[in-house]
Amino acid sequence: MLAGERLSFDDGVALYRTPDLLAVGWLANFIREKRHGNIHLLQRQPAHQSHQRLRGPLQASGAFGRDPGAPGAYTFTLEEMYERAEQGVREGATEFHIVGGLHPDLPFDFFLELIRGLKQRHPHVHLKAFTMVEVHYFARIAKLTVDETLQKNEGSRRGLLPRGGAEIFHPRVRRIICDHKVSGRMWLSMAKKGASPGPAVQRHDAYGHVETAEERVDHLVKLREAQDETHGFVAFIPLAFHPDNTPLAHIPKPTGYDDLRNIAISRLLLNNFDHIKAYWVMLTPSIAQIALRFGANDMDGTVVEEKIYHDAGAKTAEFTSRSDLERLIRAAGRIPVERDTLYRPIDRAKLPHRRPRHPFGPCRAFLNM
Repeated sequence: MLAGERLSFDDGVALYRTPDLLAVGWLANFIREKRHGNIHLLQRQPAHQSHQRLRGPLQASGAFGRDPGAPGAYTFTLEEMYERAEQGVREGATEFHIVGGLHPDLPFDFFLELIRGLKQRHPHVHLKAFTMVEVHYFARIAKLTVDETLQKNEGSRRGLLPRGGAEIFHPRVRRIICDHKVSGRMWLSMAKKGASPGPAVQRHDAYGHVETAEERVDHLVKLREAQDETHGFVAFIPLAFHPDNTPLAHIPKPTGYDDLRNIAISRLLLNNFDHIKAYWVMLTPSIAQIALRFGANDMDGTVVEEKIYHDAGAKTAEFTSRSDLERLIRAAGRIPVERDTLYRPIDRAKLPHRRPRHPFGPCRAFLNM
């Protein structure tokens, strides 16, 4: 690995089984610094904005989803969404992140109109919209192929595709944790179709539930092969599984040891991914700070309100200021640099001028449906 050779499947399993976490972290940090030096990326984010909190026929059985009429379920109109997006732009938004439930009543055209309306109103704001699970659901309700659905989505000027819903590709694991979702093979096929002709995509999964070391390595190797084929993934985000308020609530939560190991091994196995993110909302700011020396080069950013992971048991604060995150980054010996959706450094002097309404000037609006 230090000589530039790609790690094998067996190498990955050995990394998961060794008790020497510091050695694994040292290797990951070596590769991270070789690629990125001392720079650490940070994205500013404004208020978490929600469109729908409903569970459709194929929706995940997670803590955020709600059946229609259940306490906590809601749906916003297009105009309400546009208004909330405008608020995010006034706060300095450079990205709208649109993910959420599978609404049992709204047609596919509703979501296309949402994308078109946002791009017409805010052409300078990047759109990161719809997971593979949602794309598959849209194809089903619109009676279209996946290719046709992606083309219509792209025709509405959609930006980056977030790669949620992958979990673990292995069939045994999917039967237990997400048998209602698309198969791992279908997910990879859809991700490749969405990545090849279009913009770069992010990729994230959930670890720390029922998977074995072999199944996790199999997952990462398959992902690495997809990146070899498409070169379409801009970042990888290891997400710790939060079991509270889900059917898997009996499973112990991942520990900080698990978090750091998964971030480090992701950096080592995914040698064709430029960016590995330590998502502080799930990890806690303290673990995310340590991850800066375990292979991660991105901490994400400020969040004013976050619902999905807190509904699943996350105990972190729903807001951490930019100054606090910069302090954590500098204390770890890194240099904080603000980025945009595609991981390019931001020069705010060149952005369209909007007077921020929030004192911390966040820059990403979550439109969680």
